Amino acid sequence: MAREAGVSIKTVSRVLNREAGVHEHTRAQVLAVVERLKYRPKLSARSLAGARSFLIGLLYYDPSAAFVGAAQKGAVVRCREAGYHLVVESIEDHAPDIDAQVDRMVSALRPDGMILTPPLCDNPRVLKALTERGTPVVLISPGEHDAGLMTVRMDDVGAAEEVTRLLIRLGHERIAFIRGPADQAASALRQHGFERAMKAQGLPIDPALVCPGDFTFASGARAARDLLALRERPTAVFASNDDMALGVMAEALRLGLGVPADLSIAGFDDSPGAALVYPPLTTVRQPLEEMARLAVDLLITPGEQEPESADRVMAHRLVVRGSTATRSRGATRAQGAANAMPQP
Repeated sequence: MAREAGVSIKTVSRVLNREAGVHEHTRAQVLAVVERLKYRPKLSARSLAGARSFLIGLLYYDPSAAFVGAAQKGAVVRCREAGYHLVVESIEDHAPDIDAQVDRMVSALRPDGMILTPPLCDNPRVLKALTERGTPVVLISPGEHDAGLMTVRMDDVGAAEEVTRLLIRLGHERIAFIRGPADQAASALRQHGFERAMKAQGLPIDPALVCPGDFTFASGARAARDLLALRERPTAVFASNDDMALGVMAEALRLGLGVPADLSIAGFDDSPGAALVYPPLTTVRQPLEEMARLAVDLLITPGEQEPESADRVMAHRLVVRGSTATRSRGATRAQGAANAMPQP
């Protein structure tokens, strides 16, 4: 193949391994020959030829299948483009031997880097096990940025503020908030954004309208049952992920309430189900696929990253759909329904 491309074997190797220092014209010339000859290097041979394994690990422990699925999709596509393989593993965040499990995994796979998703990205035992092994790590959506580690995240606080401001602009004042699990940093960040937006508008935060959740559909439905049993119900609910928001929607419809006529509902993540339900869910698009792609890039091309790029903040987008509406459309009906139904 080197003869076909008119370059040295070392140059071909550098192009295939995505190393820096190759002129763009030469790189394009080699890649054109690779494509024409349908050349695919053997992973075992590449591993023996250098220190790299051409494996990237993605480690997760998260009850939301949508979150993991989006991160996995973005990472696997980028790995495939770069000639790497993605290995996806799940580890119980509270396992007593979690550091030993991570150590055994790294010993067996010898990955070129690991991507950690919440809550593992904030687990000090996992981080310690990987750093002691010298394994490069990228954290997706950690609670805090450690100057010594690469991170990819979005502005959870700002996004939650944006959702809350939307509901306030629609005339809602009694806005409920459903938290995520305590062991996930995003839960506190999104609650902070909600509270900051409410306080900025001088609106009270009723403790009865702030409910616990765990990012699952069932926890959203449980929270909705409590909220909708209140004598003075909320006119809007902001759930800190889509699974819980869909649980709220199901419970509201089960009780005969109209969405959004009687209750506006907003979520967070823009998971696939958000656009498929009726009415479709207002939510925040978290760019998980893009975040995972960038995480792979940070691991496979470390020499090309600028020092200030160790912490990357990616843009989110508020997606307004049919599950939210102005309070004037449904406030009277909702209060009338509340008075008509038995109260605890």
